[in-house]
Amino acid sequence: MKRGTHTQAWYIINGITLYRIVAAPCLLILLFTGQLNMFKWLLALSFFTDLIDGFLARKFKVASVLGTRLDSIGDDLTVLVAVIGLFVLKADFIKEQKFMFIGLLVLFLIQVIYAFIRYRKMTGFHTWLAKTAALLQGIFLLLVFFTDQPFMPLFYAAAIITMLQLIEEIILVHLLPQWQANVKGIYWVLKNNKQHNTDTGS
Repeated sequence: MKRGTHTQAWYIINGITLYRIVAAPCLLILLFTGQLNMFKWLLALSFFTDLIDGFLARKFKVASVLGTRLDSIGDDLTVLVAVIGLFVLKADFIKEQKFMFIGLLVLFLIQVIYAFIRYRKMTGFHTWLAKTAALLQGIFLLLVFFTDQPFMPLFYAAAIITMLQLIEEIILVHLLPQWQANVKGIYWVLKNNKQHNTDTGS
């Protein structure tokens, strides 16, 4: 890829990621002012940009630490806005599943606090489990706003995969002494460590 094209792709892809960050407070304004139709469609757009920016970054080979950090922030803000939407619009569902949500919150806080203790910043692993969890979360959170009743099998699938992803990230924070971006998962980290030990004879 030519340098000019590479630079243009970098700006475009990070601009798409930045959109999610800027959109988050706008979505909250729409939610709390009762503009629910606009809220759900723009939320769908935010989830869609989450799918395409990572794909484009890999396709055009413009992945960067900045892009990874922006992507993580955009992802977290989009999911946070969607969860706030659940509290506002689907309060009964939140009450019914409160223990599941509390469990997810506890795991998330442990992961974030441990990462800040170890790296002084949030993780940006983007593991395969994290990508799967994000996809399931996005599908469920969109459907819940476009349908009358939450689709419970999808909710439990998303919740369980998210729990496994958070547990995996806690373990990865323990295994990796330095901050890394785009780590596939525990299997690959252990495999690389074993290969490194074999190569160094330790």
